[in-house]
This record gives sequence, C-alpha cells and structure tokens, in this order.
Amino acid sequence: MNSTMIRTCAFVAMVASLAGSGTAFAEDSSEEWRFQLTPYVWLPTIDGSLKYNIPPGSGGSPEISVGPTDWLELLNAGLLLSGNATKGRFGLYGDLVYLSLESKNDGRVLSVDDTVTIPGTRIPIPVSADLSLNTRSDLDGLLLSFTGGYQFAESESSAAVVFAGLRYFDVDVRSSWDLTADITVPGTGVVLPAQGQIGSKTSLVDGIIGIRGHKRLSSGKWTAEYYLAAGAGDSDLTWNAMAGLSYKFGWGDLLLAYRHLEYDQSADSLLQDFSFSGPGIGGRFTFN
Repeated sequence: MNSTMIRTCAFVAMVASLAGSGTAFAEDSSEEWRFQLTPYVWLPTIDGSLKYNIPPGSGGSPEISVGPTDWLELLNAGLLLSGNATKGRFGLYGDLVYLSLESKNDGRVLSVDDTVTIPGTRIPIPVSADLSLNTRSDLDGLLLSFTGGYQFAESESSAAVVFAGLRYFDVDVRSSWDLTADITVPGTGVVLPAQGQIGSKTSLVDGIIGIRGHKRLSSGKWTAEYYLAAGAGDSDLTWNAMAGLSYKFGWGDLLLAYRHLEYDQSADSLLQDFSFSGPGIGGRFTFN
C-alpha cells in the first residue's frame, strides 16, 4: 500500500470516529431488502489542466488549463443515476455519471514539452498568457462507482455508514489552441505550432473508502446528508465530497446538494488537479 493510500485510510478512519462519537448504537430490526433510486442533475464547473502525451513525430506537446468556467457554458449532455440496496446494517451502493462538457475560450496553453533539444527528455517551456487567442477543450466522461457498506452507528434521528469499493473513470478529452505565434527553440525550430489540436483518452480504476450519513432536523421533514470518499490506484489521489439537504414528500425525497469530485495523476499523466464542482438536484424514490 503506497503512502497516499495510507494517508487516505487514516483520514477517513478519523472522520468515521468523529462521526460516531456521541451517536447511540442501535440494532436495526429490518431484515427485508430496501431499495432506493435517485435520478439527479449535476451542473459542475470544471477546473484543472490537461497534460497531453507527445504525438509521434512532433517536437512537443502542450499542457492546457481548463476553466474554471460557468457551468451553463459547459454542459452538452448528461445522465446521472445513483441507487442502493440495504438489508439490516449492510448495503450496496452504486453511482453512474455521464457528462459531455465543452469549454469555450476559458483556458490557455500553460507550457509545451520540448523533446528535441535533449531527445528522450521532456523540458517544459512556459507559454506566456499574452500569446493565447483562443483555447477550447471538450470532455466526455463516464464515472461508475460501486461500494459495499456497513451501518456502524444509528440513533432515532441519524445514521452513519462506512463503505469501500471501486471507482472507474473513463475520460476522452480534445483540445484546440490558437496562439499569436509559433513556439520555437533556437536551433531546433517549431516545438508547438500557433494553431493545432490534440486529444487523449484514459481509463482509471481506483479503490475508495469513505463515510456517508444523515441527520434529521427538528422539523422532521428536512434531513441533512453528507458523503465523503477518497482513494487511489491508477490515480495518485481521487476524492469526492457531497453535502446537502433533503425534504420528504409523499412520493419520496427531494435532494439539494453541492458535490465536488477531484482527480490528480502523476506529473506526466493527463489529469493534473482536475476537478468537477457544482450544485445538484435529484428525486429519491424508495421501494421495499
């Protein structure tokens, strides 16, 4: 287990212990399966940078910033669905997110890796912001999470669950740029042309651990809910946090929340401190 995963486990364990302190433990008498399905809308802003691999036969490849931008400019399409099945203290949880996002002239070329001056060695050359006319990135991402959990604490108004599982992230990104001039290195010529485009695709599988729970507020209709998970694997670190409120109606629950999802890979990989962050709204339906 690497040091990142060790720190993640310690952090989540600390959160779990704090969440459980002062919470009465109670035996759950329900031995029937209980199912919940939550279709929802998430409107995230994307932020971070994309570090592309160097194309064959090219002298360099750009690192391009993306955002932050207004989510109204980003979302082309989306499909979001979460669900769970619980029996007694044990539960299975799943989450599906598909987003097609487009950024428009809100990023820029940060640097370009020169591999001509010293073959086989990537030397980053900073690119001035003054050279950027237009930089655009498109992203299609599929996120699947599957976890199993155990309800370790419960009272009349609250409950907390620890869980562990896997998260899969498949992302396909394409970027184009328009600069005022070619990026050149003396004696080697053009490293990055003034206009160009590039794309890359990666699939990441990470182990995750976390805690989720809820606490009913005094009115009885309102409930505060939270979710925190972190992990590593193909990523150096990925973490996901959600906090929100739900209101109970006759047909089910209306959920209002804010969600942050972040990925960070190694220094030479595609996603560099890449995050999705924004509000969401959903309807939760319960079946027995």
